[in-house]
Amino acid sequence: MKVLCYSSFTFSYLNRARVLFQTVRRFHPDWELVALMVDEPPPGFDFYPAMEPFDRVVWPGDLEIPNLRSWLFKHDVIEISTAVKGPFMRQACAAGAHDAVIYLDPDTALLADLSPLVAWLEDYDILLTPHLIEPNHERSAILDNDLSASKTGIFNLGFCAVRTTGEGARFADWWAERLLNFCYDDIPNGLFVDQRWCDHAPALFDRLKVIRDPGYNVASWNLSTRTVAIGKDGAITVNGRPLRFWHFTKLGPTGDAMTRRYAGGNFEVYEIWNWYKRQIDETTDPAIPARWWAYGVYADGAAIAKADRVLYRERADLQTAFPDPFQSGLGTYQQWLAEQPR
Repeated sequence: MKVLCYSSFTFSYLNRARVLFQTVRRFHPDWELVALMVDEPPPGFDFYPAMEPFDRVVWPGDLEIPNLRSWLFKHDVIEISTAVKGPFMRQACAAGAHDAVIYLDPDTALLADLSPLVAWLEDYDILLTPHLIEPNHERSAILDNDLSASKTGIFNLGFCAVRTTGEGARFADWWAERLLNFCYDDIPNGLFVDQRWCDHAPALFDRLKVIRDPGYNVASWNLSTRTVAIGKDGAITVNGRPLRFWHFTKLGPTGDAMTRRYAGGNFEVYEIWNWYKRQIDETTDPAIPARWWAYGVYADGAAIAKADRVLYRERADLQTAFPDPFQSGLGTYQQWLAEQPR
């Protein structure tokens, strides 16, 4: 089976993406690896894709999205990094060069091969992993994990896999349309970027498999029901099953706090996290500023407030008047905003 594996990220996450693609390459050297880069290189950083652990880079301009500058402006960094996932998946399915397309978040890493996943794609067209596969019983875990999944989506879209034909292609087309128009962090209105949409997927599509193997998409939100063990031979298991990939979400104090809360005395978890942190340190380029994102500022370098984006996306008249809202100077959206009464 010919497989394309891709991840979507900005340059501030290039270190994480390097670790991801290095681990994928280790176990699956025959897969095509694609970096979906929702950014522009920061000044002073020389980006040489041929030196990176992926095969090619796809930029937003390659996705054939109408009114691209306007569309980019409507999203914050998390929203846009997820919004492009659907259009690219649809494009990859339509190209017909691969049998399957797999998405993995940049902050995931493979710890074993994904051959069982590829085997599932012989029988199913869509694969999803839920945040939870076992019920929690402790009140704190229910509050942290069950209710969080109810708000942000039953499935974690840090992973998704489809066949490029049949129901997989139909899913990719539907997901692309939803993400082009409704990929926002707006929980009060039933949206959390790409995830809440996939709550509908089991009802809308046939040949969909919900992966309930505990070795897939291990993360802080499911550690309350998963026990990690490392054998004398170095093999890592989760509830007795091989650990396939880990989702190292919220690297830093928040991730550390959630890990301590639910790993407890499962010291193997800390060993895995420490390994990942070392990998990140080795792949971090100091020439990339922390939190860099080219589309986070106007042309003059002023930060774009979330409220500026929300107002723009809610008003068609502003989109018509200012087709490139990133511009600065006379007659721009930025100037118009400055002239509005506060």
